[in-house]
Amino acid sequence: MPYIRKPFRGFLYFCSVLLLLFLAAGAPATAQEEAADTTEAAQADVEPSWPMDSLGRRTPRSAVEGFISAVANENYDKAAEYLRLAPSLQENLDGAELARALQRLLDQNGKIYPYALISNDTNGVQDDGLGPNLDRVGEATVNGETFSLILEKTEGPDGGPVWKFSSQTVQRIPFQDEEEAFVPLVSQLSPSVLEDNKWGGVPVGHWLAILLLVVVAYLLAWGIVSLALYLIRLSWYKVREEPTAGIVKAFALPLRIYFTVWIFVVASQQVGISIIVRQRFSEITLIVGVAAVLLLVWRLLDAITQFVQRRLLHRNNMAGVSALLFLRRAAKVALVVLGVITLLDSIGFDVTTGLAALGIGGIALALGAQKTVENFVGSVTLIADQPVRVGDFCKAGDVVGTVEQIGMRSTRIRTLERTIVTIPNGELSSLKIENYAHRDRFWFHPTFGLRFETTPDQIRYLLVELRSILYAHPKVDPSPARIRFVKIGADSLNLEVFAYVNAIDFDEFLEVQEDLYLRMMDVVEASGTGFAFPSQTLYIARDQGLSKEKSEEAEEQVQKWRAANDVQIPKFTPERIQSLRNTISYPSNGSSLQKKG
Repeated sequence: MPYIRKPFRGFLYFCSVLLLLFLAAGAPATAQEEAADTTEAAQADVEPSWPMDSLGRRTPRSAVEGFISAVANENYDKAAEYLRLAPSLQENLDGAELARALQRLLDQNGKIYPYALISNDTNGVQDDGLGPNLDRVGEATVNGETFSLILEKTEGPDGGPVWKFSSQTVQRIPFQDEEEAFVPLVSQLSPSVLEDNKWGGVPVGHWLAILLLVVVAYLLAWGIVSLALYLIRLSWYKVREEPTAGIVKAFALPLRIYFTVWIFVVASQQVGISIIVRQRFSEITLIVGVAAVLLLVWRLLDAITQFVQRRLLHRNNMAGVSALLFLRRAAKVALVVLGVITLLDSIGFDVTTGLAALGIGGIALALGAQKTVENFVGSVTLIADQPVRVGDFCKAGDVVGTVEQIGMRSTRIRTLERTIVTIPNGELSSLKIENYAHRDRFWFHPTFGLRFETTPDQIRYLLVELRSILYAHPKVDPSPARIRFVKIGADSLNLEVFAYVNAIDFDEFLEVQEDLYLRMMDVVEASGTGFAFPSQTLYIARDQGLSKEKSEEAEEQVQKWRAANDVQIPKFTPERIQSLRNTISYPSNGSSLQKKG
């Protein structure tokens, strides 16, 4: 049952679109004639040097429309006025019979291009390689040889251009007695009552046959595409995975419509459907073909964007999803506009003026929405380059905080004071952004100022013991971990620490930094010296002086290192570094985080 319902739903969709297009094109020729009259009136306003031609032969399109309308009304004397007869043919052949013969040729083995593809300019197509006064409007086959149907521009009695089927084309039309025994297949299969009754100059059987061909063509197209998709799924394992599955699925309906049009066009010519009927449906088939291409682009756009959207949602990139949805909507609007323009152009409306108006309106809109466009481009830049993401702690200009939202127009940052700062994306994309979230290590670089009473041996002691802490601490990267005596300042002797702390976030870094500071303060106290007071500070107290015993102990330790040639200055030996690695217990003994073995 689902295999029956699915094609039936698709067929109903296809038929509804086809019906609307058929009503837009108009079954009788009156709408086309009115459009031709309107076009000719407009051209008469532009080129008033000659009056309007009574038969509507000023342009190639109106000439073909006039010929088809004349044969549809079985007015072959009028149809003959659209043929350019050489003097030799005018003497031997009747123009009306020649027009009837051209109709039979088109019914059996010929075709006329859709009206939208035929020039509606008085000068025709100038760059088709046929010359300035010739235009190709169709094809026909005689005795297995295919040739082009050519219109030729001549000069009418009033001096204006008159387009007719060229004398070379007329000469290749078969005579009546060569084709009188031929009966089209559709006429052979139709009951006599359908052949005797006509509508629009064509037997009713042809109109019914054309509707039947639509059904048959769609079913054949559905079967071909379904079989092809089944074989692809059977032989190609990647078609079951995204995004390949979505792309293959997107091709199904457009290909079904396209094959329907192709089968319909070929079959209608092969069974001998009248050129009058086929020409009425030619514009519809052209529109449906263009609609199939636009539908394919639409479905591919949906398939690809849905796949990318799922990936962005998986990564929790909501800003990317917003940009993707906006771009998808913009692309779909552009497709709709393109489809409407193509539809209007196909049914004979002049869209040049409308496009010019849209261009002027687009410029005005672009000027008015300059900031909006700038912010949108900035948001696309932020999403593509990703200098910051939602949740990152960063500094943008003079704003420091955590990114909470990246929208299509602006980005919101929550500052350290818990306020929200909104920055337009156009401005943010041009700022210098410092992202703290992506750093792998934290820089630990304090400078210790020692009192001037500190002796050199005490400094040596501190250089060794403080650096030992860096090498021994499990959270400090040993390379490059160093402590150097860098400066004799105005009020202190300065030791500079340079090291990197391995921490996953800033809170952990603060914990490790606190531990390092406390350990280093213990070492400074154990060395017998102390931190210097700034000279600008007036310190009123009884000076306790320096500990003589601790100073002697430090000096004695340095003497022992000297005697053993073990002073680890200016740098530690690899063996010493290795012996010190991870010898410090962290967290410190007594901490609530210290686990008991």
